Amino acid sequence: MSGRNTALTPPADATAPVRHPDAPAPGELLGAHYEHCFGCGGDQPHGLHLESRAGEGVRVTAEFTVRPAHQGAPGLAHGGVLATALDETLGSLNWLLRVIAVTGRLETDYLRPVPVDTVLYLEAEVTAVAGRKIYSTAVGRIGGPEGPVAVRAEALFIEVKVDHFIENGRPEEIRAAMAEPDQVRRTRAFEVNP
Repeated sequence: MSGRNTALTPPADATAPVRHPDAPAPGELLGAHYEHCFGCGGDQPHGLHLESRAGEGVRVTAEFTVRPAHQGAPGLAHGGVLATALDETLGSLNWLLRVIAVTGRLETDYLRPVPVDTVLYLEAEVTAVAGRKIYSTAVGRIGGPEGPVAVRAEALFIEVKVDHFIENGRPEEIRAAMAEPDQVRRTRAFEVNP
């Protein structure tokens, strides 16, 4: 990336990421972290319905189809929607580390337009960890893993406690998420984004 931001450069003492032993197996569909999430939730009629799969190491792949509701310019994906797809994919990496983390910084490069009805194939990986900071990168390709690169991003996620969401979220959604009987689904609801 040109003009690389120093906030996205891991410090000299950063370590390589380590996949958690209980992380989903490579190839496993990660599923929605929260059904009302605009990025991955099934209960969002105009959401991305992005589907992520665990990869090798601390990597994921994801796909979403650009629908007419996602356009900015006529017939083309809105740049904010593409940034959301990158953010959602990058956020799903934290499930492989088994940490709760929020987006601290996301820098996105737009390289080519993405037409409506196109499948955007995304690949993301954690590159380094320094304390609570998680550094990662992603790329989005048109049509599949060998397609032309349309977007790419670098991100910094910050590990937080669940209190971050409890103290800042809307009470009715927090209560509903906390009442989820499945512990894994309850934890995943508080997985990504500030």
